[in-house]
Amino acid sequence: MDARHELAELVRLTVRAVAQQKDNGIESVRLPDDLTALFTDPRAVTPPAASPAPRSDATSLQALYDANCTCTKCPLGHTRRHFVFGSGNEHAEVMFIGEAPGAEEDAQGLPFVGAAGQLLTKILEAIKFNRDEVYIANIVKCRPPNNREPRPEEMAACEPILREQIRLIQPKLICALGRVAGQALLRTTAPLGRLRGTFHDYHGIKVLVTYHPAALLRDPSLKRPTWEDVQKLRREYDQLMEFTTKAQRT
Repeated sequence: MDARHELAELVRLTVRAVAQQKDNGIESVRLPDDLTALFTDPRAVTPPAASPAPRSDATSLQALYDANCTCTKCPLGHTRRHFVFGSGNEHAEVMFIGEAPGAEEDAQGLPFVGAAGQLLTKILEAIKFNRDEVYIANIVKCRPPNNREPRPEEMAACEPILREQIRLIQPKLICALGRVAGQALLRTTAPLGRLRGTFHDYHGIKVLVTYHPAALLRDPSLKRPTWEDVQKLRREYDQLMEFTTKAQRT
């Protein structure tokens, strides 16, 4: 990439970062010294160090977290309060994956702890799971400003981390909570209505897509189809565990 293209890319990233700061209520933004130097002496600028790529050889979730908790591969890394990695059973048979952290999650560093998280806890209890049995995470690990949908480049930056989480946990089932999570996992643009009601495949793991708990808070009419979905998930889980138990006995 020549100097002119490098400058164009730097300006583009700066404009995006400023816009995100404004989304967070910051009215004025001070340019970094190295960017100011760009307009006085381009030779004085030292290119920023690239963020380390997510590890592909982590042997535990803790190691994966330690390797990526300071990630700044996308602008969300500069506006977050906490890197919301995930929580739950490291050997869970079932994994629930949402879209992105919200305000409460960003404040506490834990997924699904706000109003939608409290509803998710009740849904889990209704199908005889508790949060300590399952693992809960999100497609992206940092809160998008004003709870907007994560952008493609933000999801792409976090995808290797999520992929490693799934590899380490090795769940038998994944429940994608909401359209964004379902589309990201399954690499599809199909609407939620077409994704619901059947199991899909994610590298050999069965995936069920249902409504995000936040959608149920906005529209209580979605509770019934969501209940049907999670009952289907529970039945599939019971069948898989029964099969596993029989296989171990033989």
